[in-house]
Amino acid sequence: MIKFLLDYSSGVPVYRQIIDQIRFGIASGQLKLGEQLPTVRALAVELKVNLNTVSKAYKELEIKNILETQQGSGTFINTTEQVVLKKEREDKLKEISLHFSSVAFSYGFNLDEIICELKNIKQTSNT
Repeated sequence: MIKFLLDYSSGVPVYRQIIDQIRFGIASGQLKLGEQLPTVRALAVELKVNLNTVSKAYKELEIKNILETQQGSGTFINTTEQVVLKKEREDKLKEISLHFSSVAFSYGFNLDEIICELKNIKQTSNT
């Protein structure tokens, strides 16, 4: 199961952030095919958002055949292969990198400092 994190200052609607995190959770292997997601109510309470926000995200993912809701059982990652396209992954990385670098550069960090810190983060996360 993934830990959902919302960024209210990003300008991205909350339901879209939920969608993106589920899709990339699947792509990264954090969410497995057939895995059950929290109920709409449980996720809304956890994230402190309106039920309709979570419901909208789940419904959009159902339309794209990424999620499957079974009445009385819950919502699951669809067992058919629905992978995030390579281009979509690359576009998301560019978006993240652009946001990250603009913040880092605005604080006066140079590229070497940023790369060094990213390597440190990678090393500590591997231990």
